[in-house]
Amino acid sequence: MSDNRFKIVFDGALLPGVESTTAKLNLAELFKSDVGAIEKLFTGRPVALKRDLSRSDAETYLTALKNAGVDARVEAEQPVAFSLAETHETDSADYSRPAASPYAPPRAAVGDDGAEFSTLKVFTIHGRIGRLRYLAWTLVLTVAMLVAGGIISTASFAVAAASPTMGIILGSLLGFALFVALVWVSVQIGVQRLHDLGWSGWLYLLNLVPLVNSIFPLLLLVLPGNTGANQYGPPPPRNSTAVKVLATLWLAFIPVVFAIAVTLGMNGYLNQLESSVDSGYESSSITSDDDSDPSVIVEEEDAQSADEAAEPVDSPEQ
Repeated sequence: MSDNRFKIVFDGALLPGVESTTAKLNLAELFKSDVGAIEKLFTGRPVALKRDLSRSDAETYLTALKNAGVDARVEAEQPVAFSLAETHETDSADYSRPAASPYAPPRAAVGDDGAEFSTLKVFTIHGRIGRLRYLAWTLVLTVAMLVAGGIISTASFAVAAASPTMGIILGSLLGFALFVALVWVSVQIGVQRLHDLGWSGWLYLLNLVPLVNSIFPLLLLVLPGNTGANQYGPPPPRNSTAVKVLATLWLAFIPVVFAIAVTLGMNGYLNQLESSVDSGYESSSITSDDDSDPSVIVEEEDAQSADEAAEPVDSPEQ
């Protein structure tokens, strides 16, 4: 009995209560593959996932598949009793090579086509990025937009020196184009971050909701992504040194921006308060001057009356 060899056979059946999507995601994580390659196993035809296993290895491998929600089974290696032609109808791959570990993925139908990590692309709404890469890409985008804004301002002022109207038109058009580019790239980066959390990219529209838009960006910075593959693909690659440095710079830059904003706000408030005090002082001075004018008039009238009284009155000639 100890010389008998066994194989793991799967025909697409799932354990009771397990959804197809959940099982496929579990298999993708178990096999370190993507969901697209796992789909090839759910054709309804028997597929030998592993061959030439000992009884203990077969049971271990079967337990892992059961935990993933898959209703696989162990069968004895009997080439006469089992036709391999039916097994290979779905895929022409060779499943006969034994694996070094019972947990190793199938070599052709799943393992070779799937990638362990997703491919990084900035200008797309597909894929996933983690928290640090989200910070790093946001910093690069911000710096790029500041540089582009400086170039546009310089060009607009240069044109305005010759023609003010053309300078205004050029600056407005280029500024609007820069704003659209900033929004578009920000949306793409944000959607990829939402995908890493396993959330729909449409949730990015929550940034347009008042009050919610002050909390939602913080969630993108704080919440960790899914460790394994999800419905949006494999996990993102590990963070490089450059990503960690840029993310740290951005985290250090945020308090500086906040401090500058608070300082400017306080200066504006103090200037407004000072202007209000000056306006009140001037108003009180004007009121005092107006109040003193009647007394001056009265004094002038009294002086005029005294002068008239002092003038001699000519008597009529006799």
